[in-house]
This record gives sequence, C-alpha cells and structure tokens, in this order.
Amino acid sequence: MAKVELKQPVVEEIAGKIKDAKAAVLVDYRGLTVEQDTALRRQLREAGVDYKVYKNTMMKRAFEGTDFAELDPHLDGPSALALSTDDVTAPARILAKFAEKAKVLELKAGVIEGTFYDAAGLNELAKVPSREELLSRLLGSMQSPIANFARVIKQIAEKKAEGGDVAPAEEKTEAPAAEAAPAEEKAEAPAAAEAAPAEEKAEAPAAE
Repeated sequence: MAKVELKQPVVEEIAGKIKDAKAAVLVDYRGLTVEQDTALRRQLREAGVDYKVYKNTMMKRAFEGTDFAELDPHLDGPSALALSTDDVTAPARILAKFAEKAKVLELKAGVIEGTFYDAAGLNELAKVPSREELLSRLLGSMQSPIANFARVIKQIAEKKAEGGDVAPAEEKTEAPAAEAAPAEEKAEAPAAAEAAPAEEKAEAPAAE
C-alpha cells in the first residue's frame, strides 16, 4: 500500500475535526513527563477539548483551503493540536495555565473563530473567563439587586407591623381621659345649682 494511502485516513480525520472547530491551538509538548501529559489531557478532555499529536505534514494537508492554514508557518518540530467546537477560549486558557507550571509546554499559535493569534495573543486570550464563569458572574449581578430589594421590602413590612401594634395602644389609653371631662362637669353642675336656691331661701325672711 502506498504511503499516500496510509496518510489519507489521518488527513481526513484532522479535516473532519477542524470542520466544526471554532478554535485550534498548536503546542510544542516536548519535555512533558508522562504524568504531566496525562494530567493535561485529562483537563482538556473534561473541558470538551480534543487534543492529539499529529505529524506536521498531515496537519498541513488537512488545513489547506481553511482558516487554519495560517498555522502552517508554525508547523515546525513536534506539534500537538487542541481543538474546541464549543468554548472558543478553552484550549488557550487551559494550555496557558498548565504552561505556567510546566514551563516546557510551549504555545505556538492558534486560530480562534477565524482570527490568527501568535503565542503572545494566545496568552492574552487565555485571561478571558470561561463562558460558565461569565454566566455565573452575570447571574450573580442580576440576583444581587433583587435580593437587596426583597430585603428592603421585608424591613419596611416589619416596621409597619411594629408601628401598627403601637398606635392602637396609645389611642386606647387616651380615650378614657376624654370621657373623664364630662363626669367632672356633671359633678360641679348640681353643686352650683343646689347652692343658689339655698341662699335665696335664706334671704327671703330677712326682707319681712
């Protein structure tokens, strides 16, 4: 079987993967220990990133006629390809973070949603939070005003409830005082009325 026929399935495999990929990052993995390589692959797999080592010639043929052809100048030396069809920043974010501890891991270049990024650009892109983190922050910022509003409403309701209990009690204590006035007036009125006739009767005989 000719070498071209042996290579064709690999080229088709790469072409099939990059067809739906939104992000592709090339890295030089030389120097990674088996333990480090295993840990890196696990992190990428958990994030939904496809990561595999291919021959540069295979990738170059698969990239022909696509946006990923901009990676051709960087197909030099051992290369691994990280692809993502969902989270566009995941490959750069995970690889860059891993490279902070595993200094031998080198980001070469990448194409994200049709835009080419060199190593420096990938490191800047890696600082962008993941979609899940952004959604979490957005949800948190939306819930905060709602929680504050609900807390204020609750406080107002509690204050009103406390004020409603106090007001009736004061009204009840003042009411009897108003009723006491007529009683005093009634008590004074008969005394004045009865005193007048007594004086008149006493003066009448003196006139005779």
